[in-house]
Amino acid sequence: MTTATHVTPLPSQPGWFTRAENWLDSKGKGAWIAAMVLGFVFFWPVGLALLFYMIWSKRMFTSCSRKSTSMRQGMRAMRPSGNSAFDSYKADTLRRLEEEQEQFEAFLERLRDAKDKAEFDQFMEDRSRKGADPAAEA
Repeated sequence: MTTATHVTPLPSQPGWFTRAENWLDSKGKGAWIAAMVLGFVFFWPVGLALLFYMIWSKRMFTSCSRKSTSMRQGMRAMRPSGNSAFDSYKADTLRRLEEEQEQFEAFLERLRDAKDKAEFDQFMEDRSRKGADPAAEA
């Protein structure tokens, strides 16, 4: 099965507006807001134009594109591939990794408990030593 995709070629030398838009997009939503505020401070029609552009292009109300892209890729990894051998291998590997994670978390819990017990035993030993030796308190 083949699919046809239409790719719009990018101009070899993008204009200043496209370069500025790409630069602001790479910096994130905060850069757009800072540019809008500076536009209002220096020349209010520029700030107003940026505000309208941000609302019109939905830059103001959308989340970061990197987050949504990574979420889509993560969800795509959970879908079956259609190859039953690979899908069973993937399921076995994920199950094994989950078991290893649970074992590691249990190990860390035992390690924390042992450290807490050692610290508490040290505290009790210091306390009993101070109680038995009143000259050490003065």
